[in-house]
Amino acid sequence: MLGILLAGGVQPQTAAWAIDALSLYVNAYCLEIGLWVRRMSQDGGWAATHDTLMRRFGALPADEFPLTKRYAAELTAGEGHDRFDFAMTTMIDGVDGH
Repeated sequence: MLGILLAGGVQPQTAAWAIDALSLYVNAYCLEIGLWVRRMSQDGGWAATHDTLMRRFGALPADEFPLTKRYAAELTAGEGHDRFDFAMTTMIDGVDGH
């Protein structure tokens, strides 16, 4: 990946830090998926369903968490690898700007 960024004209320091950030994110994502798969196989279900999360966000005190309550649907949106794809695209697109 470092070679690809360098070949694309990304400055060496930016390329090095981008690879570091990307690999950290990928590793954290893989760990989360691994834990999820293990939980699904051991317990046979989600730790918390979408409805449960929405109820929990809805129960938060509005004066302390106004934005979390208001944007609960957006915070819990996405299926499959939607969040991963978003994060990777955002990080990779941002490398050009440095």
